[in-house]
Amino acid sequence: MSERRPAVFFDRDGIVNESPGPGYVERWEDFHLLASFVECLRIVIERGYAPVVVTNQRGVGRGIMSQAELDRIHDGLAAALAAEGLALTDIRVCTAVTNDDPRRKPNPGMLVEAAESHRLDLARSWMIGDSEKDIEAGRRAGCAVTVRVHPTARTAATARLDAMDDLPDYLRAHLPPARAGD
Repeated sequence: MSERRPAVFFDRDGIVNESPGPGYVERWEDFHLLASFVECLRIVIERGYAPVVVTNQRGVGRGIMSQAELDRIHDGLAAALAAEGLALTDIRVCTAVTNDDPRRKPNPGMLVEAAESHRLDLARSWMIGDSEKDIEAGRRAGCAVTVRVHPTARTAATARLDAMDDLPDYLRAHLPPARAGD
């Protein structure tokens, strides 16, 4: 039986792609992959971590966009990453409208499900997001490190960075190899 490996969980909007602000990314044409995320993903994979996106997408539950369009966005993301020679281990999505759903961040359900499906070690994993909901989900799932990317917000995260452009250097300096001796 193989050993569990750690993951780096990433929120989507504002971390993987440009934040749409108060609304939703409703179409692939409005999804703008961040070069800094691509760089982070390369580091995470090189260090031996499973990269997993965990994203609340209430717009589907509210009927603002369709599940098919959300799938199209994520298929486009996978294709854009493949063009860079990269891939995510998983994308977990919660389309629930209410916060009482165990999968909807700040609840840890999506992280726990991914850990069960992919044999991930939550106690050695990281959660990176731009909202305190992301940080709380990571903490409640038992992640070792939480990182909030936001220029001014107070946070309970392990670390706070001003911008996504700061994250690659932070990962290079602080993300240890997933396996000893790597």
